[in-house]
Amino acid sequence: MSTGVRTNGIRHRFAPLGQDASSGEGMRLRGIIFDMDGTLCEPQNYMFGQMRSAVSIPKDEDILDYIHSLPDAEQKAAFEKIEAIEHEAMGKQVPQAGLVSLMEFLDRFKIPKSICTRNFDTPVQHLLTTHIPSHIDAFSPLITRSFRPPKPSPAGILHIAHQWGIVSSATVPASPSGERLLPLIMVGDSIDDMTAGFDAGAMTVLLRSEGKEDLEGHEKTDVVVDRLDDLIGMLEKGIA
Repeated sequence: MSTGVRTNGIRHRFAPLGQDASSGEGMRLRGIIFDMDGTLCEPQNYMFGQMRSAVSIPKDEDILDYIHSLPDAEQKAAFEKIEAIEHEAMGKQVPQAGLVSLMEFLDRFKIPKSICTRNFDTPVQHLLTTHIPSHIDAFSPLITRSFRPPKPSPAGILHIAHQWGIVSSATVPASPSGERLLPLIMVGDSIDDMTAGFDAGAMTVLLRSEGKEDLEGHEKTDVVVDRLDDLIGMLEKGIA
């Protein structure tokens, strides 16, 4: 297992898993939310260039925002084009190092896990049925492209937190995230993941990837890891 972990002044304090949070060593972790592309599976960044080309999306425009701005008939055709690209790419998915060992560890301590992605349902189901062994507890709920607003909005993460009984409402509050730290972790590889997690009040964990080194010291990145299973040692010891 790698030990490539960097912290950037963590806002949250979590008690070691299996230890009662009443010990004063931090709050009890109530769940972990994962991005999919580049997080549960290795990055397939070539897709984004293909999508922009297929739908003629300018480089400075968000792909989903651009498509949602189109007339209804054009939206349908555009989504069909990008879903075809994603469908082809899903056959080339490679699971991230440490994926199964981390999931087994979380299951041992009954930590809920969920997915919050901007991808559509089919590649998500492909990853879950192809690369997640059947003995692993289910990810639930699954937030995919049909959920709006998408990341970087924190709405999807707060929806999950509401489903898990952590917050009383899924509505995005007006208060600063620093005033409502949630007992959750968001793991991802992009600025959208870090922003959504931070603004929801979750601790953010960035999975290192080539070309995204600027995110490692970003103000919305709490922890940086080389591999998914780097989280095991952190959670065993507690995070303070």
